[in-house]
Amino acid sequence: MSPVELEVLERLHKRRRSFAAGRDLVQQGQSEQAAYILSEGWVCSYKVQRDGTRQIIDFQIPGDFLGLRSVLLRTSDHSFEPVTDIQAIEVLASDLLEAFAQTPRLANAILWAASRDEAMVVEHLVNVARRDADARMAHFLLELGARLALVGMGNKAGFQCPLTQYHLADALGLSAVHVNRVLRQLRENGLLTFRNGHVTFDNRHRLVELAEFDEAYLDHTGPVLK
Repeated sequence: MSPVELEVLERLHKRRRSFAAGRDLVQQGQSEQAAYILSEGWVCSYKVQRDGTRQIIDFQIPGDFLGLRSVLLRTSDHSFEPVTDIQAIEVLASDLLEAFAQTPRLANAILWAASRDEAMVVEHLVNVARRDADARMAHFLLELGARLALVGMGNKAGFQCPLTQYHLADALGLSAVHVNRVLRQLRENGLLTFRNGHVTFDNRHRLVELAEFDEAYLDHTGPVLK
């Protein structure tokens, strides 16, 4: 990046805030809120139905934008809840639009990030609708592992994971009991172990085959900038 682009990016990072686990930083239906760049911790984005059931759309990790689409569309269509205590950079809509105007390459990079998020949502839809429970769990954890490796928080052997079986259930459209059974089956088959907040890929090759996991949709080459 050029010195000008770095200066604009630094200005976006001037408002650092802390949020406690379990307390929403953006709520479904909220308007005129800021976007955030997550710098520490984990967040889940979710929608709540009238009967109180929750569908987790995705989990956000350090480096991810929170609520970018909601800022541009003026009203949030889903909520964001910290899974752990977090640090996040508050970015006002006016600051974001000014940054886009000053540095078109930064706008391109953020468009790439939003496009990658959309690609992940498409894959999550396929996961919930068409894959059986074992492949669904395997695909989900492989994707998380690939994303965390990109920011230095995991590798092909595994990663630290603060998610509970209830988080996994709400993300994968399963009951917590079913999640427990699936994780036990994957462990007994020698594929992966999720224990004491750590995911270990015991046989990543077989796990990739089970999930038919192709990480091309994560586009780890990054945005196209000129």
